[in-house]
Amino acid sequence: MAHIPISRKIIGYFFFLTKNRRGQKLLLGAGVFFLIYLFLFFSVVPLGISAELGIPSPKTIYASREVVDYYSTNKLREEAAMAVSEAFDYDPEVFDGGRNCLNHFFQQIREIRDMQDLDDEEKVVLFREKVDNKNLPQESIAALLALGEERLEELQSGVGMIFREITFQGIKENGEQAALRQVFQDVSLLSFQAEIRQGVEMLIYPLLRPNMIYNEKATEANREFARQSIEPVRILKNSLIVQEGEKITEKHLAQLEALGFLGPRVNTSGYIGLFLLLAALYVIIILYLYFFNEEIWDNITHLALLSLIVVLTLIFGLAGRYFSIYLMPIAMGSILITILFNWRLAIFMNIILSLLLGFIVDGEFSLTVITLLGGLIAVYSVSRLQRRSDLAKAGLYVAVVNMALIVATFLLFKGFQLQYEYLREFSVSMLAGIGSGFFSAVMAIGLLPFLESAFGMTTAITLLELTDPGHPLLRRLLTDTPGTYHHSIMVGNLAEAAAEAIHADPLLSRVAAFYHDIGKIRRPFFFVENQFTGKNPHDKISPNLSALIIRSHVKDGLELAREAKLPLPVREIIQQHHGTTLISFFYQQAVGKTGKDEKAVPLPEEEFRYEGPLPQTKEAAILLLADSVEAAVRSLSNPAAGRIENMIRRIIKEKLNDGQIDEAPLTLKDLDKIGDTFLHILSGFYHQRLEYPEKELRADLEGGKP
Repeated sequence: MAHIPISRKIIGYFFFLTKNRRGQKLLLGAGVFFLIYLFLFFSVVPLGISAELGIPSPKTIYASREVVDYYSTNKLREEAAMAVSEAFDYDPEVFDGGRNCLNHFFQQIREIRDMQDLDDEEKVVLFREKVDNKNLPQESIAALLALGEERLEELQSGVGMIFREITFQGIKENGEQAALRQVFQDVSLLSFQAEIRQGVEMLIYPLLRPNMIYNEKATEANREFARQSIEPVRILKNSLIVQEGEKITEKHLAQLEALGFLGPRVNTSGYIGLFLLLAALYVIIILYLYFFNEEIWDNITHLALLSLIVVLTLIFGLAGRYFSIYLMPIAMGSILITILFNWRLAIFMNIILSLLLGFIVDGEFSLTVITLLGGLIAVYSVSRLQRRSDLAKAGLYVAVVNMALIVATFLLFKGFQLQYEYLREFSVSMLAGIGSGFFSAVMAIGLLPFLESAFGMTTAITLLELTDPGHPLLRRLLTDTPGTYHHSIMVGNLAEAAAEAIHADPLLSRVAAFYHDIGKIRRPFFFVENQFTGKNPHDKISPNLSALIIRSHVKDGLELAREAKLPLPVREIIQQHHGTTLISFFYQQAVGKTGKDEKAVPLPEEEFRYEGPLPQTKEAAILLLADSVEAAVRSLSNPAAGRIENMIRRIIKEKLNDGQIDEAPLTLKDLDKIGDTFLHILSGFYHQRLEYPEKELRADLEGGKP
């Protein structure tokens, strides 16, 4: 079996995924996830700046976030460590040994001094033999031996005190000379003759040994404690690092490196955390779409559009933050999602986008609050869109809310200050907040047509434009088929009210009603509402041909709709608004004519039914009922309230029994609400009026009194 290269396997698997719906979702989700991750990844790694020691800074640099100033912190810690004295261990053996030597010295003096059988010279010789100190001058020994007991006691006490003070003060390594100088100074104050003082100096000198032993471990521990006691110096966000033209110092370089301006930093744990955070948000979005927006989850085009809106919002947010974090136009995404999808999804995605943009600016709480509330106001402003100018109003509302929230956050976190830097930052933030609102609206208005066209979406804006009486098709409908035009307007009123009653799309129902009969433009006089002369062209042709002409207005309407580039939902309703209803009038005529011929084959109903398909949506089913009801009620000679109600209920029941609304997602409760709505509107339109006498009527019209 031939070996298949791994590259071909990967390519083959990729093409398999692109042809599979689940594969398409997987590729789309992975691509968008990777793109958003890159946005967040680079948002936390600042752009590099060219800076060299001793070279003037190319621009003024401010801290983009709060970090630890390691340079200043380390400098303060080292200063604190150096201020800590060295640690020494005291060696008591030096004092004890020296004290014993001194006591032995004076004990020998007493013993030899009291020997009566020796003369002075012999005593000196004997003393040298018993005392191991070759440096003592002979004159000093003789003078010491000549001292009386009282003076000897005084000398011993003074020498002991001098030695004790020197050793208790501590003698460090290589500190013997300093100790000796101190001894010389103290001995010179003794009230004894020079030979004795000289002897004392020679006596103490060999006893001066270091008794303070340096403890390196303890010293380093003390200094480390001093270092750690210094709190880290922090570079606050927006703090000035270096002015343009100022020479770069080591401190500047260290601070720029801490901020990440001198190159990317490798922070593996941080990037893993970022991945997990984004993955968690991704799972939440998937679950929300799967359980609460199934129509979007099952449509790869809608998923792609939603992903594009999210990516565009993040791109504009990243661009806006380099001027001010308050310029990030998250409301743009909320407006687009509300118009293109629904307000519930817009609220959910607004929360997600607020969290993402808040993370981009290092978790700035005030920005998260402002973007969240501003986005909610945007959703509310366009949730019931009536005209394109409502988009501009939404931008104004967002700007006002941003201003109020920025004032609130400044007062809450920074208070009020009459300082230049504070007023400058406040003014820039206010301008950014206002700009964010209007920029969001402008971008939404500009992007909507392109997104609608590219993804085949129909928005309220498009539908509102189609309600303009100046639209070419509506003008032709009015001029060529005035009866059909007024019938369509009335059907539009019925359909819109019924759609509101059962929570369908009122705007789509009204627009579809305006255009549902545009096919009658091609043969206007074959339809009764346009026959003003009393002549009926159907009297001269066969019932089969009449039914064909009547039925063809659906196909003609579809052709005109395609030529005028009407949205797909409107075209679908035009095609479905009669379902497969039987054209009963001409069918009965045909049956009457064939019934006289006993040999004739029974006439099939299919030739006299509309081609369908059956209504697939609530709006199409509502239009089918409204169209039939309006035409039927208009034909009543005496449209009393009772007769209108009976007619409405009968038509709804007939359509239900004929299976015309079997494929529409309507319940019996919905049908009951639709009937009540039709009755309310038609009863008000056809209410009975009092007949004025001719004289009174004329006076009333002329503005006079009867």
